[in-house]
Amino acid sequence: MIYCVEDNSSIRDLMVYTLKASGFEAQGFEDDKGFWAAMQEKRPELIILDVMLPGEDGLTILKKIRSNRDIADIPVVMATAKDSEYDTVIALDNGADDYLSKPFGMMEMVSRIKAVLRRTNPKQNKIYTYNGITLDESKHSVSVGGKTVPLTLKEYRLMQVFMESPGQVFTRDILLSNVWGMDYIGETRTIDVHIGTLRTKLAEAGKMIQTVRGVGYKMEAKDEQ
Repeated sequence: MIYCVEDNSSIRDLMVYTLKASGFEAQGFEDDKGFWAAMQEKRPELIILDVMLPGEDGLTILKKIRSNRDIADIPVVMATAKDSEYDTVIALDNGADDYLSKPFGMMEMVSRIKAVLRRTNPKQNKIYTYNGITLDESKHSVSVGGKTVPLTLKEYRLMQVFMESPGQVFTRDILLSNVWGMDYIGETRTIDVHIGTLRTKLAEAGKMIQTVRGVGYKMEAKDEQ
């Protein structure tokens, strides 16, 4: 279950709809009152928390979450205004696991959530399969047609992102954030280089990692387009 605390009903409804369409359970709240009431009933897997809210603001709620030992370990993604670096810094300093700068895309939101859940729930290992490719999180391995493909850590994490959401287009910035970390300072060219080596190692299967011109990359079999 993912809780979305956002006072704008249109944005909140779209967030909840997108999360449900992506396979998550989700519930939205317009303010702190509904949120805290729900917290008494069910513990969420992750919380998306807007900074600007009526009643208690998002930063106040975040501080309360982190000071309560029963819920302090729940991952929190803060939604901050694009031009408010101060709010972003304060949120991270107070224990936010990641942040989304408004306005943000729904697919970026889903991608960030998956990345945070991977970091905060490392024991939830899964096996992903797609068109002859298998990624086994428990073994930290990728295989094609049953044959293991030796990958570096970053190449493996790129595959993890692609295998979780086949067909989804990822911008270079999103890939940098998910694989290298939200505080990574470097050129997006880094992504292009790693994608090139990853394609080579995957051989024929590497053709499924497609360039979306002017945007980024996606993993998709030709016959599914």
